Amino acid sequence: MSKTRLGFLAALTLFITCPVMAETVRPPIRVILVGDSTMTDKSGYGKGFCAQFTPEVTCINAARGGRSSKSYRVEGLWDGILKQLSDRQSFKATYVLIQFGHNDGSSKPERHTNIETEFPVNMRNYALDVRKAGGVPVLVTPITQRHFTNGKLAPDLLPWATATRLVARTEHVTLIDLNAESQKAVQAMGLAEANTLAGQPIPQNVLDTQASGTSVPAVFTDASQGTGNTQGFDYTHMGPKGSAYFGHMVADLWAKADPAITPYLKTTGQ
Repeated sequence: MSKTRLGFLAALTLFITCPVMAETVRPPIRVILVGDSTMTDKSGYGKGFCAQFTPEVTCINAARGGRSSKSYRVEGLWDGILKQLSDRQSFKATYVLIQFGHNDGSSKPERHTNIETEFPVNMRNYALDVRKAGGVPVLVTPITQRHFTNGKLAPDLLPWATATRLVARTEHVTLIDLNAESQKAVQAMGLAEANTLAGQPIPQNVLDTQASGTSVPAVFTDASQGTGNTQGFDYTHMGPKGSAYFGHMVADLWAKADPAITPYLKTTGQ
């Protein structure tokens, strides 16, 4: 047998017996979530989203409950994100996913933004700030609420979703259209199944009226609802099942919008 063939066989044997060498080495990346309570670990999809990635991804959830596109910046939370972006460490890239809208329509002046002027300007400035700091902005339309009337899901967050889409298009920013996809999915599953995505237990009066196809205000008989580390039932926030469901949805939508993310998803990257 020739020395060339012997060398080839030796190299092949080494490759087969050392599986680590056979794996694709992916450079580490960082993902930062910026948004409101529907993005947090406690009451949103953040935990379910971060669980979708391979170990090369450092996923940081900086979303905060009750914040709008205005208050997140005014309170100084955004300054903390920019500080993180200035420290690139050894990451190939840092992506910042930004989702607001749920609190921008609030009557509280510290949260409220004008949908036609202030909100789109705020979203644009977030994207521009991330780019200037060397990160990659990703805009996310606000996840749907789960209010039904006669079997039809209400499009409560549509104005903010529309404004976010426009900013993403004009600024050439990757868009995760979570509002459209979650609206479609929740409408298809119907009121009863949608209720299981919320915090548990489901109040009895909600269970009793599910067949009507219309959501009713929840009447709580258990004082522990929504306290501690558990999210109480409502039609906006999520329990563990909802977090896993929508977290998977957001990751899939992102990979479709930016195929470069695909190798970092557990379902495709391992």
